[in-house]
Amino acid sequence: MTGENTGALSGVKVVELGQLIAGPFCGQLLGDMGADVVKIEPPGAGDPMRQWGNGQHKVWWQVIGRNKRSVTANLRVAEGQELARRLLADADIMIENFKPGTVEKWGLGPEELHKINPRLIVVRMSGYGQTGPYSTRAGFGGIGEAMGGWRAIVGDPDRPPSRMGVSIGDTLAATYGCMGALAALRARDATGKGQVVDSALYEAVLQVMESLVPEYDVMGIVRQRSGSILPGIAPSNVYQCSDGEYMIGGNGDAIFARLAEAMGQPELASDPRYATHVARGERQAELDELINRWTRTLTVDQLEALMIAHSVPAGRIYTGKEMLEDPHFAAREALVAVEHPQFGQVRMQAPMPKLSDTPSSVRRRAPLHPGEHNGEVYGERLGLDAAALADLAARGIV
Repeated sequence: MTGENTGALSGVKVVELGQLIAGPFCGQLLGDMGADVVKIEPPGAGDPMRQWGNGQHKVWWQVIGRNKRSVTANLRVAEGQELARRLLADADIMIENFKPGTVEKWGLGPEELHKINPRLIVVRMSGYGQTGPYSTRAGFGGIGEAMGGWRAIVGDPDRPPSRMGVSIGDTLAATYGCMGALAALRARDATGKGQVVDSALYEAVLQVMESLVPEYDVMGIVRQRSGSILPGIAPSNVYQCSDGEYMIGGNGDAIFARLAEAMGQPELASDPRYATHVARGERQAELDELINRWTRTLTVDQLEALMIAHSVPAGRIYTGKEMLEDPHFAAREALVAVEHPQFGQVRMQAPMPKLSDTPSSVRRRAPLHPGEHNGEVYGERLGLDAAALADLAARGIV
């Protein structure tokens, strides 16, 4: 499967050395925006992401591997390292998410690579960053979420910290890595030089922690786990209906007045107990139970109709089933169907954000096996013929 490349990064060459989530997700983002992403996998099993996911078929790979061409190279031996070096000689961006110091051991560190390609942008993702006393520690996404403050505030207060159901630490670090790469491309337009983008998992999580640090710094407040609510922001919660659950965000004064109208209790908006943001926050549990008593008398469909009629921000709790059936997802093309020789097609999240003049796209399915594009890429970029590749394969280099 290939399609027209209309992306903003068309012509940008990316070499992805990373594996698992952070590095490959950064590569996915750049590939969606039009970059030509060549992924280097170890010979044999390839990226462990090929085996990750739920169910019999490991389809996570179909998302994170899309818009990439796969080549194999054993980066632990000199000949494999030389193949990577040659691919990087005219590349624009390299992505890696190994433990700091690893690519340096392979002769693929930024200092060495900039000698042969001064324009190269090196995106590095790791648990703790490339510097500092913790930099050499191993770090996965969950560890970054814990250090960055996320885990301490997620879950119910009477239970241990919960995790989000997705690898948010990894994908945040990858997203900031991608952002850094785009900024570095812009800077290179002015300077002609590449640079290093250092994206630490814990710092990526820290970026989205809102006022957690200054609240402690100024007032000594230690944010606690609060379950399904944000303390002091009310009403904003998931409420029970007779046939399911529904999310309502009615925490602004004018919005709460419209919610009170929808409830048939307009007097709540002028009741001193609920009339202001601060008052509602102080009586959060009481207000949530009041609303729950009302929503339990309605079906989700009935409640949604009332919320729309009264212009109250609210919505259903979606799973994959609802996403695939929802007309708004379809109208916005929020999902894309990717042709696949085994599954027929795989529906997945489409690239975003949407660019009006240079739209991102999914042009390639994920590589079926490691090294699927060895002949294509090594022939096109390095001039290696079938005999040379066969020799490298026989010796375990590719």
